[in-house]
Amino acid sequence: MFFGMLKHYMPRSLYGRAALILLLPVISLQLVVSIVFIQRHFEGVTEQMTQSVQLDLAFLTQAVENAPDLVTAQRDGQALAGPLELEITLPAQPMPTADMRRFYDFSGLVVMRTLRAELSELRIVDLPDDRDIALWFDTRHGTMLVEFARARVSASNPHQLLVLMVVLGVILTMIAFVYLRNQLRPIKRLAAASSDYGKGRVVPYTPSGATEVRAAGAAFLDMRNRIERQTAARTMMLSGVSHDLRTPLTRLRLGLSLLDDPDDAAPLIRDVDDMQRLLDGFLDFARGDAGDETDLVNPAALLEQVIADAQRMGQAAYLGALDGVEPAQVVSLGPMAIRRALENLIGNALRYGTRCEVSLALSDRAIRFSVEDNGPGIPAAQRDEALRPFARLDPARNQDQGTGVGLGLAIVADIARNHGGALRLNNSARLGGLRADLVLAR
Repeated sequence: MFFGMLKHYMPRSLYGRAALILLLPVISLQLVVSIVFIQRHFEGVTEQMTQSVQLDLAFLTQAVENAPDLVTAQRDGQALAGPLELEITLPAQPMPTADMRRFYDFSGLVVMRTLRAELSELRIVDLPDDRDIALWFDTRHGTMLVEFARARVSASNPHQLLVLMVVLGVILTMIAFVYLRNQLRPIKRLAAASSDYGKGRVVPYTPSGATEVRAAGAAFLDMRNRIERQTAARTMMLSGVSHDLRTPLTRLRLGLSLLDDPDDAAPLIRDVDDMQRLLDGFLDFARGDAGDETDLVNPAALLEQVIADAQRMGQAAYLGALDGVEPAQVVSLGPMAIRRALENLIGNALRYGTRCEVSLALSDRAIRFSVEDNGPGIPAAQRDEALRPFARLDPARNQDQGTGVGLGLAIVADIARNHGGALRLNNSARLGGLRADLVLAR
């Protein structure tokens, strides 16, 4: 349960987690050494030095107390203060009301505690800075102020070890991070190559880095080559089947056109045409966007061209909203594949409706083409089924409405996956029919 809660606060990126693995032990070690070793060491040194000064102060205060009068006390005090490297003021006015020290002066706590443990006459301890210390004592001749250098009770330059540890820790961490970045770079290159291939782009990639990373890179290349060979084999097989069947279909259509009774031949000719369209549909589905190289394309111009071609064919297709689209803005995609996908979506929309609108939206991470129609739509429970090959839905998508074989949406979904995206089906709030969103990764 603890690790489950901790997971939400962990870095997401590989660099962040590697930096955490690198920095956490270094910082923990420095904290432990600082708290356990340095604190105890300097507390012990400060306590020993303060005890040495405390003996001098006890001797001085005893001499002042034993003086018969104030003049003698001042003379004896000054005579002892010089050799003891102390400065005294007797009597001293005014006197602070409480001990004073800076809140971060931890060694000052040790100084105060040690002095008060042995000097009962001590009233006030003032630690204004790292250079001086002032003590007020009660004597029978009045309040006595004793001043001396702070270096006599505190270790000099106690911060040097801390500074040395921090500086060395930062330098070693930077060196380790450089080596770590060199080890992580091959992993990022492999991730980038995999991401590009998922979006339909085949980029040059050579395995590098550690043995395990090289093995993963080689496995990726083998997988990519197998997929390319399987795709090419599938396309070649169906292309060959389509080519072989075109010749007998052509002869059959020619023979039917030579029949004496055109009325008897017309239904048979329509059947031959339907078979031809079936073959073309199989070939489009098998081909997908094979052979379509990605390029920098203006998506708005591509969409306008598709709409113009559809309108020239007498289709009621119209251009909708363009959100986030700047003039002459280009993105990387396969133009022929996207054109085929949009034509299939427009044809599918107009097969079951009388009007469709196509809109475009661009964001930093995705491109979305939306095709809306005023047809009957598709029930939510059947939308996943509609994206499968050879799916025929009834009554929303009645088989009598067209001569396709249920490959239109499957072709579009396949093109979307090859571009690292997806095809999403929803209800159209604008036209009341189906809304098909072709979402592509940028």
